[in-house]
Amino acid sequence: MEKIHVSICTGTSCYVMGGSELLLLEEYLTPEQRGRVELKGVSCLDLCRDGKHGKAPFVKINGQSMDQASAQGVLERIDALLHEAGASC
Repeated sequence: MEKIHVSICTGTSCYVMGGSELLLLEEYLTPEQRGRVELKGVSCLDLCRDGKHGKAPFVKINGQSMDQASAQGVLERIDALLHEAGASC
């Protein structure tokens, strides 16, 4: 089964707007999720420069950007993707 890839922006704006807390997401993953989710911090997703993509902090989940990302929102998206993958098996 393919992993879900989560990239957390750690650029200055994202970091101070909550990205630093998002780096702790692994602690909130269930044992089942841990084996199926790859979390990584990236120096900048370059989404905050023009304001067209929303507000920091930014996360990309399987290449799709999420603005104003919160731990709860990211975990909900991961859970939805895992359920979709389970339904398609």
